[in-house]
Amino acid sequence: MRTALVIGTGLIGTSAALALTARGVVVHLTDHDPEQARTAAALGAGTGEAPDGPVDLAIVAAPPAHVAATLADAMRRGVARGYLDVASVKGGPRRELEALGLDLSSYIGSHPMSGREKSGPLAATADLFEGRPWVLTPTRDTDTEVLNLALELVSHCRAVPVVMDADAHDRAVALVSHMPHLVSSMVAARLEHAEEAAVRLCGQGIRDVTRIAASDPRMWIDILSANPGPVADLLADVSADLDETVQALRALQSSDEAKRRTGATGIEEVLRRGNAGQVRVPGKHGSAPRAYEVVAVLIDDQPGQLARIFADAGMAGVNIEDVRIEHATGQQAGLVQLMVEPKAAPVLSAALRERGWALRQ
Repeated sequence: MRTALVIGTGLIGTSAALALTARGVVVHLTDHDPEQARTAAALGAGTGEAPDGPVDLAIVAAPPAHVAATLADAMRRGVARGYLDVASVKGGPRRELEALGLDLSSYIGSHPMSGREKSGPLAATADLFEGRPWVLTPTRDTDTEVLNLALELVSHCRAVPVVMDADAHDRAVALVSHMPHLVSSMVAARLEHAEEAAVRLCGQGIRDVTRIAASDPRMWIDILSANPGPVADLLADVSADLDETVQALRALQSSDEAKRRTGATGIEEVLRRGNAGQVRVPGKHGSAPRAYEVVAVLIDDQPGQLARIFADAGMAGVNIEDVRIEHATGQQAGLVQLMVEPKAAPVLSAALRERGWALRQ
């Protein structure tokens, strides 16, 4: 691939453009908002000038509701040899294109499974997709050349290609992305009018559950409008679980010992099922999840503290697999939880104590 046209310079489009530009591809940028395209160009994502002729690959990074129309316009104008979109739903746009009677041999649907809570070109980074799955949904009509261009794009973005059927993809993202986002928003909504004294008690658990609720509602309306059926089906299942959980909790309030036992069994069952589902979430680099030991270190909220911890861990020959930070309420201090291989935990603990760090058991 030598040339590309990115249509839509938001977070995903600009990030892809930055990655391609870094690999020597000449990238042309366009957007319905010219100012946004100029911002992306100023960031080094490419040029706002129109290409002299057809580019190798046109990448449509428009909202799901506008993908089909944008692709149809680009294909009718013949702006590229191959066409690809990065929308978070795949079945709907393809059916819209088929209804328009377009030859889809030059088109392939795709979805990079990466993003941020922030949107727009200023949130873009060239490494946004690194190590992340990038779904491709070719059909029997897809030209081999177009599939190869898509694979080259994924490679330039350092992502991991995953080939799926379009409708299977839409059911999958409903499960692992769209439904969880709504559940996160519902939990976060409980905080909107909560008493300040209660909100001040928020810890890492509520931060983890509500983090994705900070995303742009307008963007999510577009996404959910394109995939409502599978998401509604999953939420109906969640609703049934909620009803059963509420009944179990009410039973725990009963003065009847038998009802309390029934309630406890119900709560245990939902927690057990949660355990069983959570262990299936892929671990580091998409591999099978692994159990790590936690070494908890108390730190002051001062510049350079984390760098010192990582440097001391490196001197001890210990690799930090993951890290989590909990900030103390009302204090300039926090707790850094370092996740390491079980056999490395005592080595790291001893090394950090020797270097003066305070560890929490």
